[in-house]
Amino acid sequence: VQLQASGGGLVQAGGSLRLSCAASGRTFSSYYMVWFRQTAGNEREFVAAISRSGAFTYYKNSVKGRFTISRDNTKNTTVYLQMNSLKPEDTAVYYCAAGVSPFDNYEYWGQGTLVTVSS
Repeated sequence: VQLQASGGGLVQAGGSLRLSCAASGRTFSSYYMVWFRQTAGNEREFVAAISRSGAFTYYKNSVKGRFTISRDNTKNTTVYLQMNSLKPEDTAVYYCAAGVSPFDNYEYWGQGTLVTVSS
C-alpha cells in the first residue's frame, strides 16, 4: 500500500481544513487507517484512527468534537481528516498510516503534510 497525504496549509485559528490520504493497492480496506502529527523536537503523536469498515473511530482527547476521520473504501480508497475549530496547538506535520490495529503495528506510512494554524 502506498499512501499520499495532502490538504495541509495555512489557516487562521477557528478555521477548518480537510486532509486526505490517498491509498494505492487493492488491500486498502484490510487496514486500520490512522492519522498522526508531529512538531519539531517532539515525538509523533496519535490523532485519530478508523477501523477497516469505518464503523469505529478513535480520537486523541484534545481533538474529540473538532476532528472527524472517515474513509472511502470504494472508488477513491482514501482516508480523510476533517479538522474544524483549529487551534494554534494543532500546528504540525500530519502523517497517515495503515496498520493491522488502531494503536500499533503500522505497516505503511505516507509523507507528511504541514498544517499551520495562525493565532
